[in-house]
Amino acid sequence: MSSSLRPPARVASQSVLSSGQYAATRHAVWLGTAAIITDQVGRVLLVHPTYREDDRWLLPGGVVEPGEHPHLACRREIIEELGLPDLALSSVLAIHSLSQHHPDIGPGTLCPGEIRYVFDGGTLTPDQAKAIRLPREELSEYGFLETRDAVQRLRPVDGQIMLAAYRARLGNTATAHLADGRHILDVPALDHHDVHIRYRPLWDSPLNRGPVPEQLPVQPAWAWCFVPDGRVVLVADPGPRGALAMLPGGTVEKTDATPEAALHREAAEEAQLTLTDPVRLGWVLDETGEVYGGVGPNARLRLAARVTDIGPAAVDPATGHPFARLLATPAQAAALLGWGPPGARQAGLAAETARERWGLPVASTAAIEEVPAEGMRLS
Repeated sequence: MSSSLRPPARVASQSVLSSGQYAATRHAVWLGTAAIITDQVGRVLLVHPTYREDDRWLLPGGVVEPGEHPHLACRREIIEELGLPDLALSSVLAIHSLSQHHPDIGPGTLCPGEIRYVFDGGTLTPDQAKAIRLPREELSEYGFLETRDAVQRLRPVDGQIMLAAYRARLGNTATAHLADGRHILDVPALDHHDVHIRYRPLWDSPLNRGPVPEQLPVQPAWAWCFVPDGRVVLVADPGPRGALAMLPGGTVEKTDATPEAALHREAAEEAQLTLTDPVRLGWVLDETGEVYGGVGPNARLRLAARVTDIGPAAVDPATGHPFARLLATPAQAAALLGWGPPGARQAGLAAETARERWGLPVASTAAIEEVPAEGMRLS
């Protein structure tokens, strides 16, 4: 049977070229790998190369050798750069395409573009961090940095890649697909609100389960605020260096009859939450009260509460702007708060309290979501 349809130009051109000529017409780009590796409080590991004139830092990783798969290249680079032979790569957090004309490619650099795979290298224990050994001819130092500080040391596009990949891990979203540092698909909630993890000096302070001593004032009251499916509400306060995730709550004012009254007020003002049945989980000793103007020793109270209503987003009277409102599992919330293993244990205690006291389920692992601007009806 004959046809008047002409074959596509692509097929026609292939038929008149030798295999070598056809291969030469295909795109060629560099193939690179990197890894997101953090310490126990969520700071990201960067390395400082000796060979860069711009003094910028890098994520651990490097160039894929001919015939090498990206995940094998990343493992090889981690061994060569950090001296860590047993570090597992659990998932691909981001795939990034860099065009050859991107402004972050230095003048005179003959870069045809790059495809980079960013893997999840997990969290290092203190012993693993102490075991890091650098090749001094290639790397002069390493450091664990808050994401807000890390982006200042990376090239702008590398900072965008790092944030998108790390937030994919924190938010349990799908692999981030990026082009020149920007998402090419839907922007996840953590990226949309530029959410960062902050190092908190009291992260490893013990949670005291008994009553607060009478002589010790309660300065702040924060709560794990549970919705019916077992997730909790976080608020994220926007700022010039990005937003920081927090539990609802805040400073106990003189007009608040009790710390619980302060929690109800702050949760309504910050996140438009209506709470019921707050229960105290414990308290953390703040020996100086420096963040509160040096008030001296005080207790930072931690509670759990059940959310019965989430109203429409509104301006917080204390800051003059609305906060982002996020829904996360307790474990995800602990990671975003930067409280390390003690925070994970506290999240588990809060979830167990919610199960025993209100019959709430253990939250299923899911992507972090934003509460709709119009609020939510809760059953």
